[in-house]
Amino acid sequence: WSLLEFGQSLGTDLQHSLKAIQWGTDYLLKATSIPGFVFAQVGDPYGDHNCWERPEDMDTPRTPYAVSKEFPGSEVSAEIAAALAASSMVFRPINRGYSARLLKRARMVFEFADKYRGSYNDSLGPWACPFYCDYSGYQDELVWGAAWLLRATKAPYYRNYILANIQNLDKSSSFAEFGWDTKHAGINLIKSQTPEPFITNADKFVCSVLPESPTVSVSYSPGGLLIKPGGSNLQHATALSFLLLVYSRPLSKDSRVIHCGNVVATPARLIQVARSQVDYILGSNPLNMSYMVGYGKKFPERIHHRGSSLPSITQHPQHIDCTGGATYFYTNNPNPNLLTGAVVGGPDIKDSYADSRADFAHSEPTTYINAPLVGLLAYFKSH
Repeated sequence: WSLLEFGQSLGTDLQHSLKAIQWGTDYLLKATSIPGFVFAQVGDPYGDHNCWERPEDMDTPRTPYAVSKEFPGSEVSAEIAAALAASSMVFRPINRGYSARLLKRARMVFEFADKYRGSYNDSLGPWACPFYCDYSGYQDELVWGAAWLLRATKAPYYRNYILANIQNLDKSSSFAEFGWDTKHAGINLIKSQTPEPFITNADKFVCSVLPESPTVSVSYSPGGLLIKPGGSNLQHATALSFLLLVYSRPLSKDSRVIHCGNVVATPARLIQVARSQVDYILGSNPLNMSYMVGYGKKFPERIHHRGSSLPSITQHPQHIDCTGGATYFYTNNPNPNLLTGAVVGGPDIKDSYADSRADFAHSEPTTYINAPLVGLLAYFKSH
C-alpha cells in the first residue's frame, strides 16, 4: 500500500521495496500452492520463543501448520488474498506475468476463505495461540480481502460482496483500529471513494485520532506520541499516520474538511499530525532519541532481535545452541550487529525508554511497524 500510494517518491529505493515485497509474495505463493490448503504457520512458537539463537543455527522443529476445508482459517486466508491482490497492482507495470499470477492466486485463496468460513483460532489455536491469536474475528479480513480484490480487478462481484458483508463487522471495534489483526480503519479508508457508510466511517476514523477532537479514542504522551494499549506501540503511530496521510489526498482533491464536533480538520492538519509522529520516531522527542536503529546520534542499542544481538558467524563460527544464546540476551552490552533501519516498539506513555532486550514490548522491531513508515518517509522526503 505504501508503494501504491507513494511509490513515485521512492526514487532509487523503489527497487529495494519491490524486492522486499516479492520476498513475501513468493512465500505466500508457496504457502497457497496446494488447492484446499493454506499454510498458516511454520514452526512451533513455544520452541522458537524459548530459544535465543542465530537464524544460521536454528534447530527448532519447522513443523508446518495448514488450514483446510475441514479446519478453516478465514482470517489468515483472506489476509493472504489481500496481500496478493495489493502486490499484483504493485508489479503490474513492471512484471505483468508475475502480477497476473498473484492476482489469480488472490482470487482463488479469497474464494477458499469465504467458502469455508471459520477462525484459525479454532483449528490451529493450540499451536498459534497465545502468540498469534486472532482477537477481532475473521469478518474484517473477508471484507478487507474483497476491498483489495475490488481495487485490483474492478469486478462488481467484490463491490457487492463488501456491501453484503459489511454489517458483519464487529461494531464494538473503535474506528482507530488498524493493524495485523483488526482491519476496520483500513477498510473504511480504502473504500472511502465509494458511498456510505465508508466516507462517514473514514471521517470518524480521523476524529478518533486527532488530539484536539472531542471524540479522540487514542492517547498521546506528553511529548506528543500517539499511544494505544498493548505492545509494539509504534505500529499504531506509523499505521494510523499512514492512513491520515492517505486520506488527506482525496480530501484535498475535493476541497473537503472534516467536522469533529466543533473542531474542523483540514487535509493540511491530517498531514501535520502524521508528520509529528514521523518526526517523533526520528528524534523530535523528549529523549532526543531516534527509534530507528542506526539513524541519528542516539538510538536503541539493545533491541530484542536474535541476529542483531548474537555474534556473527564470522566472529563466532561455532554453533550456538538453543540455550547458548542466553548469555548474549542478558548482557548489558550493546548488540554487536546493527539492524540498520529497524524501528522498535518505542517508548511508553511517559516518553521513557528502557533500551532492554528483555522488554520486548518496547524493544522489538517488526515488519508491521516499518511497512507503513516506508510510505510516510517517501511522502515527506518529496514534500
